[in-house]
Amino acid sequence: MGFLDTLLGRSKPVPPNLDQLFALPAAAVTLQVASNLRPTGTGSVCFKAAEGAPFAGMRAQVEQLLALDGRYTEQTDAYGFTWLVRQTDPPDLESLVTDLHAVNSGLLDAGFGSALLCTVIGFTGGAGPVALVYLYKRGTWYPFAPLEGQRRDNARELQVGAVLGSDLRMEPDPSRWFPLYGAPGL
Repeated sequence: MGFLDTLLGRSKPVPPNLDQLFALPAAAVTLQVASNLRPTGTGSVCFKAAEGAPFAGMRAQVEQLLALDGRYTEQTDAYGFTWLVRQTDPPDLESLVTDLHAVNSGLLDAGFGSALLCTVIGFTGGAGPVALVYLYKRGTWYPFAPLEGQRRDNARELQVGAVLGSDLRMEPDPSRWFPLYGAPGL
């Protein structure tokens, strides 16, 4: 970052640290013991599709990978973001994280790291679903607990965040805990 960037208030984004995903299985044990939340076996990667031949080629490679076992699906949301959804049955968090890491790495290696938005892993138990969301541009995790009618359970999110604070790099600013209503896997 240069002097002019500093004066104009520009900052470099945090490079995605995809290895943070591998901390999730150990954190899930803590989450199960402290909050009775268990993995659902569903996770998704969200990215903004780009135009052009390089992205089309990389997308074809990802689709070939996804077609190998048939447990991936693709969805596009109302905002134009693409969600690659992976389901394991029975829930196998280690395999799920490994597979989502492979998709993320493929996008990153192909030069589309700036298109990555988040990875979402679903959990269930107690008062309803909870998702753990990894923000690539921040390199942090946060919990999202949706309720009926596009509402969220803020108290539960804070509780889950406090439980996982020593296991995962949690987003310290709750105003960045964006709601992901209707996200695949919730």
